This record gives sequence, C-alpha cells and structure tokens, in this order.
Amino acid sequence: MQRITKKIYKAASVISLLGVVVFVLDQGFNQSGFFQHIIDIFYLSINVLGLTTLIIRAFELHRKKLPVFAFNFISLIYLCIVLFFNLTDSSSETLPAFLQDLRGIEFGVLLVFIREMSELRISYKRTILNPAQLFVLSFMAIIFLGSLILMLPGATYDGLGFLDALFTSTSAVCVTGLIVVDTGSYFTEFGQYVIMILIQIGGLGILTFASYFSYFFKGGSTFENQLALSDMTSSRTLGEVFSTIKSILLITLVVEGVSAFFIYTSLDASSFDSAYDRYFFSVFHAISAFCNAGFSTLPNSLYEAGFRFNYSFQFIIILTFVFGGLGFTIVTNSLSYIKHQILRIVSFGKVKRGHKPWILNLNTRVTLITTLSLTAVGSILFYLLEFNNTLAEHHGIGKMITALFGGATPRTAGFNSIDMTAMKFPTVMIIFLLMWIGASPASTGGGIKTSTFAIATLNILSLARGKRRIEIFRREISDVSVRRAFATISLSLIVIGFGILLISTFDSEKDLMSIAFECFSAYSTVGLSLGITADLSALSKLVIIAVMFVGRVGMLSIVIALVAKSKYQSYRYPTEEITIN
Repeated sequence: MQRITKKIYKAASVISLLGVVVFVLDQGFNQSGFFQHIIDIFYLSINVLGLTTLIIRAFELHRKKLPVFAFNFISLIYLCIVLFFNLTDSSSETLPAFLQDLRGIEFGVLLVFIREMSELRISYKRTILNPAQLFVLSFMAIIFLGSLILMLPGATYDGLGFLDALFTSTSAVCVTGLIVVDTGSYFTEFGQYVIMILIQIGGLGILTFASYFSYFFKGGSTFENQLALSDMTSSRTLGEVFSTIKSILLITLVVEGVSAFFIYTSLDASSFDSAYDRYFFSVFHAISAFCNAGFSTLPNSLYEAGFRFNYSFQFIIILTFVFGGLGFTIVTNSLSYIKHQILRIVSFGKVKRGHKPWILNLNTRVTLITTLSLTAVGSILFYLLEFNNTLAEHHGIGKMITALFGGATPRTAGFNSIDMTAMKFPTVMIIFLLMWIGASPASTGGGIKTSTFAIATLNILSLARGKRRIEIFRREISDVSVRRAFATISLSLIVIGFGILLISTFDSEKDLMSIAFECFSAYSTVGLSLGITADLSALSKLVIIAVMFVGRVGMLSIVIALVAKSKYQSYRYPTEEITIN
C-alpha cells in the first residue's frame, strides 16, 4: 500500500509540473477549440489528482504541523468547490465567479503544483556546486526561462525578439527597471504577470521560495542544504536559516500587501477602466517598489499625467522601496528593538535601571544612520538645486515630497516623478553617487551597499586620526569586512568602467554622460535613464545585460564562484608596508 501511495505522489508531482508548463503555453499561444477542450480536461484531471493525494494524506498516521494541516484542509475544500461547479451545471450567486469557471481550475493546478513539488527531496552537494555558484546559476536559469516565456505570442501584442526578451527578463529578475519597450502598452496582461513574477523571484531569490516551501511541508532539511542557505541568507547559525527565510517571506508579504492596499485607496478610480485594473496596478507597483525594481505600467513612470501630482501615492511608493532597500536583517533587528522598547514601557519599573542590552547590532546601527543621512542629504540637495527647475510645477508639501522622491529613488528604486532629461548637471552628479552607493546589504536593492560606503568613510576618518583600527559604537569592525568593502568598491568601478568603454565604442554617437548614467544605473540595479536605453545597439544592450546581472549577483560573488578557495595555511610571512603616497 505504501509503495502504491509513493507512486501516486510521484505521478502527481510530474503531472502537476507538466500542468504548469501546459498552462504557460496555453496562455502564450492561441488554441483552437478542440485543443483548448483537451487542455481544459487535462486541468480538471490535475485537480482531481491533487484532491486524491490530499485525501490520502489526510489518513496518514504521522502527525502534521498545524500550518501544514491548515494548508491541506483549505486546499481540499477549494478543490472540492471548483470541481463541483465545473463538473456539474450548478451555480451559486453567493460564491465568486472565480470559483465557478475555468480560472478556478487553473489556480487549482498551481495549488497542486506547489503542494506536490514541495514534497520532493532535493539534496544539495557542495562538492558539485559551492553556494556562490548555485546562487549565480539560479539567477541565470530564471533569466533564460523568463526570456523564453516573454517571447511567446501571448505575452506581447506585436512580438518580441530574443535580445529584447533577454534584456527585459534580466532587468526584471535583477530588479533593475531599465526597459527597451513600454511595459504597460507592449506587454499583454499575461506578459505583465510574468514580469511581476520575475520581479518577485528576483527580489527574494528562487532558492528562498523553494527552500521554505520544502521545509514548510517536510519539516526539515539536509545539513548540506542548510549550509548553503546560511551563506545566502547571512544567517549566523544553522538554526537560524529557516527562521530567517520565514521572516523574509513574512515581511515581504506584509509590506507588499499593506502597500498595495494604500496604493489602491490613493488612486483615482476614473483613471482605470475597471476595479480589476486598479487592483492589478496596485499589486504590480507594490511588488515593483518593495523589490526596488522600478518597473511601472505607466509610459512615463510616475511622471505620467494624472499621477505626478498624486503625492499620497508617491509617498506610499517611497516608504515601500525604502523599506525594501533597508535589508531583511536590518528590519528584523529593528523590529526586535521596537518590541523591546514597547515591553520596557509596558513593564514600567520591572526592568532594571541603567540596563541597556545590545539589541540593535552594529550592522543595523551603521546601516540605519547611513541610510537616513544619504536620504536626507540627497533630498535637501535635490530640493535646493531643482527648486526652480524640475520642481517648479510643484508647490508646498508637493515640492517637498517630490524632492524626497528624487533624493531617495536613485538608491536603486528606479521610479521617477520628474523629467530626468531636464535635471541640472550638479543634480545628475549627485544621482551618480547615490546610484553607486545603492541600498543596504541583504536587501532587494543593488549598488556597493550603504555598509560598504560607511566602512570606506570610517576608514578614511580612522587614518586621518592616526588609528590602526576602525572603531564605532564601542565596537571594532573586522578586517574581513574592511577587505570585502574595498574589494566591492574596486570591482564595481572596474565593471562600470568597462561597461562605459564598450558602449562608447559600440554607440559612439551617444554622449558620454548618458552612457555613464546608463552603466551606473545598470550596475546598481536602479533603472533610471536619460532616455537612451531603447536606442542602444544590439552589442550595447548585451553589455547592459551583463552589467545588470553582475550588479545584482555581485561581482565578488562571481569571483568567489569562479576562483577555487585556497586551503588555510598555519604560517604567516613577514609584514611589510607598501608606499601609498
């Protein structure tokens, strides 16, 4: 009996995977009536098979965690409802139409796929791929798959070549936002959904989703898998790996959900054809903002007429991409500190006076201070320099919010609420610096990261004071962190420099300012442009694709993935100083 059950589970996994492939092809191609009928029957069969496996699991003797039991129960009820209404002539006015037509069956295929594929035991071997190689290859695989899907006839209205599809997929997965075709008018609803999913996967990483779903249903993982994930999630101990992943997913869902709700309420209903369009717009921009992707379904981003003066909408977008750019570890640590302060207030005098536990770690303190400083300085300078220029059409609080937007968005968000080509030269230079610095580590943003910039600045101050160590908040920054920071800075300038050199060679008619802006934006996964992206030659587009990819996965990660690690040596050579200046 047990052998038969395993075969049923295995068949369900394979068939549900095939069902997702068929669903994508079904959306990407126009089917004849006969083939569409066959496909619909196949969808129904997958739902029936999924219902069967859920019923079998309900009678299994081993205990299940409450969340798994709840998921199985809800899935069971859902599949029963959609199968009842799709296999009979019954209808109900109290239930949504979604449950009573083919859309409910299609969603059931996805539900069965998630449930069955999460049961597969995937064993990661470090001897085959190290974590850095696995991380890089996972992004390459998603980009290539996304390119193929975006080339399907059903994804666009006029078709898309491989190079432009590869560019769009890379920009979405690398959460950059540079585009060669307008997202809102060139891609169909299916194509926009694909881009939105690529943004979400790229912002968090496909391994994050796959690993957590597997852990959620099976309740465990191999030691090798945990080691690999600890490297990718920056977890301090193996025991924190899945709690970190859980926090990442929870924070993402909560912030994107709250953001989508407030975006929906801030929009003018007359600007949309239906409530569904307004809802999709809200969800798309919430995901794009949190992942710092910069993609918008509007032709001119937030500078579009009807949106550039919607300051409440812009302020929500600002909060969303700043939150996404802080980094999950920073957000988690900050929430722990806030929780401690609340408990301290509620407990009145129960906490010992003078007792100040080290809750906000050094990483959080440095990141928060650097982020706030860069945002404040960037916004103030933007306000002063563009007061009578791009901000001239705004007044009062609107001018301040637009300046805040202009000072915050270069740090990898990529949205624009002004005419980028009309900015003054000093403003462009400030944006260059902000783009290069980027967001915080372990976030959805790019750039060299705020912590890297902070370490470099602190190192300069330490040298100026004659100190041999970098000290801050009664802590000493490790030598490894300093070396990684300066390696990151050096590699970023090398990649950006080569990108500028190659594009200026392939597109010599373009001005150097626009080319440099494009390369800094691509490397830091910002998405801002001075308007030359769509006009670049094929070779220049390939350069931008490479720069976007390197900027997202990190040049240091690529170097680690390619270069074999040396064995630890128990000796040290004599130390000598090199003349610097």
